[in-house]
Amino acid sequence: MLWTLSSNERLVYMNKNLRSAVIAGNWKMNKTPDEATALINEIKPLVADAGCKVIVGVPFIDIPAALEATKGSNIAVSAQNCYWKESGAFTGEVSAKMLKTMGVEYCILGHSERRTYFGDTDATVNQRTLGAIEAGLTAIVCVGETLSQREQGITNELVAMQTKIALGGVSAEQLSQIIIAYEPVWAIGTGKTATAEQANEVCAVIRATLAEIYGREAADGVTIQYGGSMNAGNAEELLAQPDVDGGLIGGASLKAPDFAKIVEAASK
Repeated sequence: MLWTLSSNERLVYMNKNLRSAVIAGNWKMNKTPDEATALINEIKPLVADAGCKVIVGVPFIDIPAALEATKGSNIAVSAQNCYWKESGAFTGEVSAKMLKTMGVEYCILGHSERRTYFGDTDATVNQRTLGAIEAGLTAIVCVGETLSQREQGITNELVAMQTKIALGGVSAEQLSQIIIAYEPVWAIGTGKTATAEQANEVCAVIRATLAEIYGREAADGVTIQYGGSMNAGNAEELLAQPDVDGGLIGGASLKAPDFAKIVEAASK
């Protein structure tokens, strides 16, 4: 069920004192360490006065370089995945504890590419989320529907279910370590973008789901991003929506001027 809110109530939800606006770049499998350093050094002066949180989500191999390059800046570093066990016979995996000890602050979890290509499920996203927050990371938890699911009219039910499962076992106190990213699968890497109204509608469903679980006050404090081909051209309209608190940015995060324009839009 969606909340019915007056225009005055909507203005309350846009208040950054309730929750932070967050722009996070998801670099996916791009950039060598040297290239990562160069890109971050290009981004730093462009976002130095940002009125929102700025994050770069880099491949595991780039994390040391990214941490070094962001020292003394307002840019935080995120990993793109983590395993829920602290250690053990899990060849090829990286634990949340390992990331935390390096200085990583955030971790992207449940991205549709992880679900589509690497077998992540709602259940494993929940395990990764719990592992991340227990290690002290902030989890950027991705949810979203495919094109066929949208055409079937089950977007709201599906996204609410994904949210509930992902946050199973997460306490109200731990919500401060949770960011939700609404990523319609049909808009990721396709150039297609949900309209501002579509993005806001689903972000509002997510917030209503959080209110159902944790109460309205707690739900109001959670940052909900949109992440489906947000770019320098459409960011301002998307970020002007009352329940869109930022963006999880793919391709545009690899171009410093474009990424900076998105950060600027989120800083208003």
